[in-house]
Amino acid sequence: MPELVLVRHGKSDWGDPGLADHNRTLNDRGRSDAPRMAERLAASGVGIERLLSSTAVRARTTAEIFGETLGLAPELDPDLYLASAEVLWSSAAASGGESVMVVAHDPGLSELAARLSGGAIDHMPTCAVARFIWRAGSWDDVSGRAADEWSFDTPRSAAGG
Repeated sequence: MPELVLVRHGKSDWGDPGLADHNRTLNDRGRSDAPRMAERLAASGVGIERLLSSTAVRARTTAEIFGETLGLAPELDPDLYLASAEVLWSSAAASGGESVMVVAHDPGLSELAARLSGGAIDHMPTCAVARFIWRAGSWDDVSGRAADEWSFDTPRSAAGG
């Protein structure tokens, strides 16, 4: 029963215009949203086996925060940096886990979330969490089809507004 959790990295810091995009850190909001969202996901009873992350600092830091809460070490993959929906899906499917979390970037995350939700999720804001579950089959069996059930949570909804 494949399960995929997509997490967009927390809000990043744009304070240093000379800093390469890959090296941007989380800003204050990103550092406060990530632990809150990780706790909410953990409270849902999710059982993640593999935690994959882009190597970008903002994604890696977000993944480390989620990993600490979920008891997993992030597996860094440079191919997830600004990856397409296809690369994100392929990486999760090839990970060897039945329940996989991917922490990465837009627009790939939003495109994949839209596909897997049947178009219901049209945008993954920073630190959003989308969870997709297929009730039967393997990654190969469910490739290309919407999930049997899904949920979507954002820092704004987590804050009650």
